[in-house]
Amino acid sequence: MALFSNNALAAPAPFWQNGPSPGCFYNFPGNVVQSVDQGIRQRSQAPMTTGTSIVAVQFKDGVMIAADTLASYGSLARYRNCERIMKVNNNILLGASGDYADYQCIKSNIEKKILEEQCLDDGFTLKPKALYCWLTRVMYNRRSSFDPFWNNFVIAGLDDGKPFLGTVDKLGTAYIDSVIATGYGAYIATPLLRKAYEENSEMTKEEAKELLYKAMQVLFYRDARSFPKYHLGIITKDEGIEIQGPITLDSNWEAAILTK
Repeated sequence: MALFSNNALAAPAPFWQNGPSPGCFYNFPGNVVQSVDQGIRQRSQAPMTTGTSIVAVQFKDGVMIAADTLASYGSLARYRNCERIMKVNNNILLGASGDYADYQCIKSNIEKKILEEQCLDDGFTLKPKALYCWLTRVMYNRRSSFDPFWNNFVIAGLDDGKPFLGTVDKLGTAYIDSVIATGYGAYIATPLLRKAYEENSEMTKEEAKELLYKAMQVLFYRDARSFPKYHLGIITKDEGIEIQGPITLDSNWEAAILTK
């Protein structure tokens, strides 16, 4: 009869001594647990849905930038039609690798800045160097708050008619160069781009397009998170901004049988 006493019908015991009750938060020693009403702040500890490399190069008349259309959920090629190049205004292109949700957040903030600028109607427009500087402050601030945006951005544009190409990573580290590649492309594509640029720094638009096609093809062969379709962003003084694609890559896997 003792099994059916009032004590047996009471609330279940915690999982361990002084541990959490079912459905409750555990109060770690020395920490103050916030209630649901107070709002619990969660910090991004690792990226979830990510895009891989961005490759970009300056050419004679402007800047060109390329990014494939895949957003991977871990190792799963989950989303295959994600555009990672955005037109900021009439003289800036922005490409993003890393966490896609963080990129969407930054994209939304930039769009708000552009809308506010248009509402002012004061004749001034955002320049590539200004966006580059702003992103370094944003990324470093979030990094210092231990809540980083897990992205690596490439800013391409025309600053007073001159080609501009810069990059900012999740720590706020930034630099300007004539050729830039992020992600796995920083190891695989950068040597290819730099060699071509050093041999011909005054390459034409078609030559730059062919170079980026080759770089994206090499990355598709070597990078397990890449995809055979990519968008190509082009900015020139005469033609303005154009985003082409998705462009499909040719591939030949006949040599793969030799690895068996």
